[in-house]
Amino acid sequence: MPHDHSGHHGHHHHVDPDAGDRAVGAAVAINVLLTVAEIVGGILSGSVALIADAVHNLSDAASLAIAWGARKIARRPTDATMTFGYKRAELVAALINYSTLILIGLYLVWEAAQRFIEPPGIDGVLMIAVAGFALVVDLVTALLTYRLSRQSLNIRAAFLHNLADALGSVAVIVVGVLILWFDWRLADPIVTLGIAGYILWLALTEIRTVIRILMLGSPPDIEPGEVLDVMQAVEGVVNVHHLHIWQISEHATSLEAHVVTEAETLDDLAAVKARVRAALKDRFAITHVTLDTEQPGAACDGAAQIGA
Repeated sequence: MPHDHSGHHGHHHHVDPDAGDRAVGAAVAINVLLTVAEIVGGILSGSVALIADAVHNLSDAASLAIAWGARKIARRPTDATMTFGYKRAELVAALINYSTLILIGLYLVWEAAQRFIEPPGIDGVLMIAVAGFALVVDLVTALLTYRLSRQSLNIRAAFLHNLADALGSVAVIVVGVLILWFDWRLADPIVTLGIAGYILWLALTEIRTVIRILMLGSPPDIEPGEVLDVMQAVEGVVNVHHLHIWQISEHATSLEAHVVTEAETLDDLAAVKARVRAALKDRFAITHVTLDTEQPGAACDGAAQIGA
């Protein structure tokens, strides 16, 4: 049966996959160049905020590269080993990216703490020049990945890496100005802490969605109890149990359940099942549905209504 993947998320104009790949590929290339420039600039100017931004940019390039690879893998057709296909490659990539983002955030907190104890001398002019260049690259990357980020958790992870970067670059420019005008060296670690806090908040918020899908959790916008009520209200359904709702990928929701019905003939059974499917599609846009029917006398004893 052909699956309709539109679901709740079908409202975006989809980007052509190859154009999407090219955009992400270009973003990887410019971020790698940027990282090299920032690390050199950070070492020459003595700024930890600049090196923090560089490390972050490298993670950006890596996250985009992982996202790009995962996009390619996710489009592979199903086979005997991966009967559900490879769509989850993107979720695994997002999980890796958010996990590294959390580690980077913690590393920056540690670096900043060291600088509070012993603020070094910093070359503000070089710092501002390199960060200005970084900001331009971040904005270009964000533009390249923005459209894709609205329809893919995987690219969204990379896009958010990038946004955090652009903020980092703005912060480094501010620090450079403060150091040039007021020789206020503590600005460097203070801003680094700010960047780190933002990165951690972002990654911890986003990683929850990814983990929920990987753990086969029900979609956040679907209430299983409500699904039960809708299914049990269908004409010919006595009750429903062993209900499972999960997402193979962020755009495909699946459901399986045991339906107890008094339908006697195969035609009646088919009609009841068709009504249940129609109700699920109309109310919740769930189109991957597997139903097991049982007669009232032969139904599972004491079965759990949701899960098993």
